[in-house]
Amino acid sequence: MKIAILDDYQDSVRLLDCFKMLDGHDVKVFTNSVRGAGQLVARLTPFEAVVLIRERTSFNKAVLEKLPSLKLISQTGKVSGHIDVAAATAQRIAIAEGVGDPTAPAELTWALIMAATRRIPQYTAALKAGAWQQVSPDPQWNSIGTALKGRTLGIWGYGKIGRMVAGYGKAFGMKVLVWGREASLAQAQQDGYLAAAGKEEFFSTADIISVHLRLNDATRGIVTAADLARMKPSAAFINTSRAELVATGALETALQQGRPGFAGLDVFETEPLPQDAPLLRMDNVVATPHLGYVEKDGYELYFRAAFQNIVDFANGAPKNVLNPEALA
Repeated sequence: MKIAILDDYQDSVRLLDCFKMLDGHDVKVFTNSVRGAGQLVARLTPFEAVVLIRERTSFNKAVLEKLPSLKLISQTGKVSGHIDVAAATAQRIAIAEGVGDPTAPAELTWALIMAATRRIPQYTAALKAGAWQQVSPDPQWNSIGTALKGRTLGIWGYGKIGRMVAGYGKAFGMKVLVWGREASLAQAQQDGYLAAAGKEEFFSTADIISVHLRLNDATRGIVTAADLARMKPSAAFINTSRAELVATGALETALQQGRPGFAGLDVFETEPLPQDAPLLRMDNVVATPHLGYVEKDGYELYFRAAFQNIVDFANGAPKNVLNPEALA
């Protein structure tokens, strides 16, 4: 098959052990993204199969209808709204889903918590600039960090990642407070953690809030400006899930107003994030370029499953197909 692998920003997929699974196929790896449906169609017109790295590229109806050669989209991880599944099915394009693991995003979440509360990137940058134990030239932000022991870690979304992060919080001597659906609250209490009585208490009580929710119509914009305004000036908001969980513009405004005082972010509404983005100019923000799942062991897991789905499809035995109607 003629296969395209999209958005491999670090040109790392070719170096994975599992890449040899595609031996015998015509494979092209693209290390940059394109803007606009026209450019995407022009790039992918010759290809029969596309491997997507999570949701870095979206496929809407207008794009899918202009790719007559495309027979398979092999997704690393699960589809999360970036593919028009109905349109793909109408075009007889199968979508094969892969697998994931919570370890890498949970560990990055904790790294951002530590970085935001102890101001590690700011101290590091200042040290390289010749300033000793300085965080910022602005007196407002030139403050020392805080330890985690004894403070309250708020977790919204007690799934696989949320549970791992809760365990890290417990190991650091934090009080863990969970908010979410009733089933999540019951499970958290069964695991020995606290369940918030309501969203208002959750946001006003926690010293760290980390969101771990799936993005869908029900959760889009679920974190509002009013929620953020309830946070302590000393609190930090951590998001390694999806930027769209927060109402558009609400976090930037909240950080400028000082509630919460800090943020650790790995996800953004526009990715790659423009260099002139306001968040990158804020002394109280630690930002990473969507690294939650970008890690060697995780990549081997993701791509081995995605490549196996291609091999199975090419051999006439497709598996893990989200829309089996496309194969009819």
